[in-house]
Amino acid sequence: MVQHGNSIVNAMRKNVLFLMFLSLLAVACAGSAKNDESPVVKQKSVGTSPEVVEPAAIVPIFDGDSAYSFIAAQVAFGPRVPNSDGHKKCGDYLVQVLRSYGADVISQQTDIRAYNGDVLKARNIIARFQPQKSERVLLCAHWDTRPWADSDPDPDNHYTPLPGANDGGSGVGVLLEVARHLSRVPTAVGVDIILFDAEDYGRHEAEWRDAVSGEETWALGSKYWAHNPHVAGYKARYGILLDIVGAPESRFCLEGFSMHFAPGIVKKVWSAAHRQGFARYFPYNEGGSITDDHVNINKILGIPCIDIINYDPNSPNGFGEHHHTMKDDMEWISPATLKAVGQTVLSVIYSEK
Repeated sequence: MVQHGNSIVNAMRKNVLFLMFLSLLAVACAGSAKNDESPVVKQKSVGTSPEVVEPAAIVPIFDGDSAYSFIAAQVAFGPRVPNSDGHKKCGDYLVQVLRSYGADVISQQTDIRAYNGDVLKARNIIARFQPQKSERVLLCAHWDTRPWADSDPDPDNHYTPLPGANDGGSGVGVLLEVARHLSRVPTAVGVDIILFDAEDYGRHEAEWRDAVSGEETWALGSKYWAHNPHVAGYKARYGILLDIVGAPESRFCLEGFSMHFAPGIVKKVWSAAHRQGFARYFPYNEGGSITDDHVNINKILGIPCIDIINYDPNSPNGFGEHHHTMKDDMEWISPATLKAVGQTVLSVIYSEK
């Protein structure tokens, strides 16, 4: 503000203030350049005047390349099929990473009988951030991989375990990157990250069409957890499931069970994606109803849970040409897609009060 008085004095004051402003700006820019982990402070308008703002949610910046590296680490263990050596070693790795980020980690181990009689040494991995808080949000993905590439164009691969970079690895990779931020910037509510096992041990494609109860052979780890939660009477405001979220130019349509059980959460998440500039990944198009881990969470525990999953019922392959084939490797993982999903999830959970 300019004061009345001698014009020369006023001019000198203006110059001093301007130089002080430039100095402060330079310091701020230098600090920002040195620390790319600094969270973004968003602003929101108050009332009807766009000039009056107050601080909104502090949302960390999601790193798609970091999530990509977490997926590559999982794939390096080989197929993560229950009872395999790669499964055990990868499970230990996931526990180690989550503990390194300060989470209270529980390994829920159990024997689960699959549809074909196989007894699976399953492990649900539960990471609790700020476990003392009663208000909680649930984030989840499955970490096991399909034991058979039963959709592969080569019949010789139909009983071969697949790499599972996208189907299994991608959702976990995003959640590990989310966990990294939760360790640095706490949310207002508690957050539980659950990595479900034995989701992909469903009936083989060759037997599917004759199976009356084929849908019940999937998502076995989440079914066990829903009947035996890690905390008696477990409650969460809502849940978000991530599955097959890494392919380039993915389209996450409005999944049917999500719209039936939790339309308000779908709206919350898709609106956040559009505000973040990821509308092309999150179109308001109807998708099919997918039997996935979120169905057990909704039906058994009554927690409204949605599924972010790359599924287009109008496409030739639905989930993409790599789905349940030997092509499901790191070539099908895009850091840009991971960024779109991860930044959306961060925006949602950091907006909770």
